[in-house]
Amino acid sequence: MSDVEHKETHAFQTEVTQLLHLMIHSLYSNKEIFLRELISNASDAADKLRFQAVSKPELYENDANLEVRITFDKEAKTVTITDNGIGMDKDEVISNIGTIARSGTREFLKSLTGDQAKDAHLIGQFGVGFYSSFIVAKSVTLTTRKAGAPREQGVRWQSTGDGQYTIETVDKEKRGTEIILHLGDEHDEFLDDWRLRSIIRKFSDHVPWPILMIKPDYSKQEEPKEGEQKEEKPPEWETVNKASALWTRSKSDVKDEEYNEFYKHIGHDYEEPLAHLHVRLEGKQEYTLLLYIPKRAPFDLWDRDGKHGVKLYVKRVFIMEGAKELMPRYLRFIRGVIDSSDLPLNISREILQNNPMVEAIRKGAVGKIFGLFEEMAEKEADKFKQLWKTFGLVLKEGIIEDFSNKERLAKLLRFSSTHTDTAEQEVSLGDYIGRMKPDQEKIYYVTAESFPAAKNSPHLEIFRKKGIEVLLLCDRVDEWMVNHLTEFDGKQLQSVAKGGLDLGKLEDEAEKKELEKKEGDFKDLLERVKKGLGETVKEVRLTHRLTDSPACLVGDEHDMSATMARILKEAGQAIPGTMRILELNPVHPLVTRLKNEANEERFNDLSRILYDQAMLSEGGQLDDPPGFIKKLNKLLMEMAS
Repeated sequence: MSDVEHKETHAFQTEVTQLLHLMIHSLYSNKEIFLRELISNASDAADKLRFQAVSKPELYENDANLEVRITFDKEAKTVTITDNGIGMDKDEVISNIGTIARSGTREFLKSLTGDQAKDAHLIGQFGVGFYSSFIVAKSVTLTTRKAGAPREQGVRWQSTGDGQYTIETVDKEKRGTEIILHLGDEHDEFLDDWRLRSIIRKFSDHVPWPILMIKPDYSKQEEPKEGEQKEEKPPEWETVNKASALWTRSKSDVKDEEYNEFYKHIGHDYEEPLAHLHVRLEGKQEYTLLLYIPKRAPFDLWDRDGKHGVKLYVKRVFIMEGAKELMPRYLRFIRGVIDSSDLPLNISREILQNNPMVEAIRKGAVGKIFGLFEEMAEKEADKFKQLWKTFGLVLKEGIIEDFSNKERLAKLLRFSSTHTDTAEQEVSLGDYIGRMKPDQEKIYYVTAESFPAAKNSPHLEIFRKKGIEVLLLCDRVDEWMVNHLTEFDGKQLQSVAKGGLDLGKLEDEAEKKELEKKEGDFKDLLERVKKGLGETVKEVRLTHRLTDSPACLVGDEHDMSATMARILKEAGQAIPGTMRILELNPVHPLVTRLKNEANEERFNDLSRILYDQAMLSEGGQLDDPPGFIKKLNKLLMEMAS
């Protein structure tokens, strides 16, 4: 063709080159995954064409029968996957294949280390399914034309996975994409009809589009007589997969294996899901849910603004993926399908916003997911433990974002506590209340930036002495969460590091009176310490919350916690200075020593050391570390002399 462009050679993006090297040299544990991934891509292309053709039927080009075809050629050693879906133009080919613009790719490459480097289970999850072709192919040829484009605007892409690819414009009569895999000699097993069919039935039986292969001809054909020409029969194609939308079938007709394989298809995961729910809701709104909880966190779990894994269909027509209007961000790990019978086929993201029908679907879907969580928590403790370990951090965001489900979600929360003193988050608020002291009125918690810091906080000393359980909160989201979860089941949540300690009826009256008596005796000491520390502290007072430590820092009831202030500061936010309250333990030998210290310089040094120690004990950073060390060394030398 005279108007065909010359062939261009391009270098792959660096990450693609690294990825291809891994595909070719490392990922051999499950070679058959390549066919699943390419069929999945072809299915997505058919979905996209059907959606766009709702408003532009001319895109069908007089061929509305969407399908995927698989062929192989033993002599040429090729396997070919063809679809008549949406296709791509030249820019899309370069963007989608020559480059990986997904933020998760670098994490994918990092994760392929050690034994994992020989495991292909992460390929699809990171959106790099096309490159799995190079697990079995020594070269790949892709020919495509976008639906609606002229036939002379076809595009051919070729590569041997050596760091470069060629691209040229070609004539392509039919829309869609054809991928030819030129297999390496060691992969002849895929040049077999039964082998390919078994892979399709194993991994892609649920794909809603027909996957066609040529029907084998087992009849004995007579050889033509001399002078006669052999009659060539046209190939007879047959559908290999069930080719029905799995979610439209009755639950009783779907096997667990089918549910699992469908999840692997839509979730791009190689592992089975942790759990799933399949339900059809009828009434004012008719819609079907087929939703899954993954066993492990998707690579983009912390991308709160990305497109996530629930696909919206209307009457089995794919509309869009990752619509935040259908699933709140704190449930972004959920994968699956929502199929509505009532929404219009031409619905857009703009129409989804503030749409009462969509809001009703979202409410119903979230309610069913909570029902699944609650059933797991009640009947399948091990599964729920795994769910919380993997997604607990994300679920805590729901307390902040979803007021309507806050109480329901609060029952599912799990924490570490002084009851077990382990980092495992296994204690529910219901468990805590069940163990509360008879006269205990509040749920106590402490926040810190790590579990050891929370577990060893000096603020816990009186609580440990009295056997009062305290929740140990060390996830960053906890600081925001407790600002929104102020009470549970009528019990107020109370930080042990804020406000004056008031244990109510749990307090020992004799100890309380003794502290009040000491306040008079220590009045001069408190004034001297406050004067020495100046504007560093808001107040200096005695405390009975300490039993082993000489001092601690606390905030007023409504002050920002020290942990929150550090988190915001690290994020580059300007934080208004909030002075803390220094509390001293009147029975500690160091405080007694301080009370009797006449030398003003030594008194001020010791006061500052106690303040700095209190700051360090809660995970804070010192303003003057060298000064602290100098004062401490000076004090130690005096003690040694």
